[in-house]
Amino acid sequence: MNTVNAAKPKLKTSAMIASIASEGQRTRNAPFGNALVELARQRADIVGMTADLGKYTDLHIFAQAYPERFFQMGMAEQLLMGAAGGLAKEGFVPFATTYAVFASRRAYDFIHQVIAEENLNVKIACALPGLTTGYGPSHTATEDIAIFRGVPNLTIVDPCDALDIEQAVPAIAAHQGPVYMRLLRGRVPLVLDEYDYRFTLGKAKVLRDGRDVLIISSGIMTMRALETADALRKDGVDVAVLHSPTIKPLDEETIIREASRSGRLVVVAENHSVIGGLGEAVAGALLRAGVAPAFRQIALPDAFLDAGALPTLHDRYGISTDAMAASIKGWL
Repeated sequence: MNTVNAAKPKLKTSAMIASIASEGQRTRNAPFGNALVELARQRADIVGMTADLGKYTDLHIFAQAYPERFFQMGMAEQLLMGAAGGLAKEGFVPFATTYAVFASRRAYDFIHQVIAEENLNVKIACALPGLTTGYGPSHTATEDIAIFRGVPNLTIVDPCDALDIEQAVPAIAAHQGPVYMRLLRGRVPLVLDEYDYRFTLGKAKVLRDGRDVLIISSGIMTMRALETADALRKDGVDVAVLHSPTIKPLDEETIIREASRSGRLVVVAENHSVIGGLGEAVAGALLRAGVAPAFRQIALPDAFLDAGALPTLHDRYGISTDAMAASIKGWL
C-alpha cells in the first residue's frame, strides 16, 4: 500500500472547485472585486461587465456597490466583448469578466477584431486560468496564454496572489490599451506581502536569491516556487525565485540578467500548457540574447487534462509543491 496516499484525507467533490489556498494559509476574500470597487470610487469611467458570471468572478461585489455601472450581458461572451469595445470607444474603461476558457476560445475573434485591432481600453479579467478547476477540458484554460500571446496590442498579466491582484487592478486601468488578466477569485492566498513586493506592469521581481537554481514563474506557480524553495533548502539546495506577473510584454532584461549568472539551473514554472506560454517566451528571449543555461520547464502537458480534485490533479501533472521539488532534485 502507498502510505503517502493513505495518509492523505479523502477528498470530496468540492475539491474540484476549492480555493487553491492550503489549510491554514493566509487569504483575502475577493481581492479583484474589492479592488475594482476602490478604483471606481476614484474614477467615474470604470464600469464592470460580465457574461452571467458575476458571482464567480467576484464582480458581484462591484455590482452591489455600483449597480448603475454594472452590465450583465447574459450567456453571450462575444456580445460581452463587443459591447465592452463600444463602451471603451465612448470613453469608459470596462472591466469584462468571464471564465478564461470562454474568453480565449469562444470570444477570441471579437477580442482580436473589436478590441485589440482598435487598441481599445478594455480590461479582460478571467477566472479559472490553467488548472484551477477540476471540471476537465471544458473548464480548464490550459492554452489561454498561447492563444493570446500572438495578438498585437494585447498585454497579458498573470498575478500570483491577492496582493498582486489588488495592485494590478489600478495598474492595468492606468495602462492605455487592452489587457488580458488571469484572475484568482474567492478566497485567494496572500504570500507576496512578505517579500516587499510591488506590482509594476511589464516588470519581473526577484523575490529571493539562490546559488543553485533559478525558478522563473508566474501566477500561482510563484507561490508554489516559494514553497518549493523552502522545501529544497532542507536538502541543501539554494533556490532563487523570479516572479514574472507580466507575460507580455516580457521583462526580458531582468530575465536575461538573472539567467546569465553561471552555475544555476533555470526552471520556468507555469500553470499553463508546456506549449506557447511563459516557458517558451523565456526560452526564446534567452536564445535571442545568446544565453544558454541548463533549462527545464514545469508546466501542464500538451493534452486534455483529467477531471478530478485539484490536489490530486496538481500532483498528477507536476505542479504541486511536492512534484516540483522532486522534479528539480531529479534534474540536479
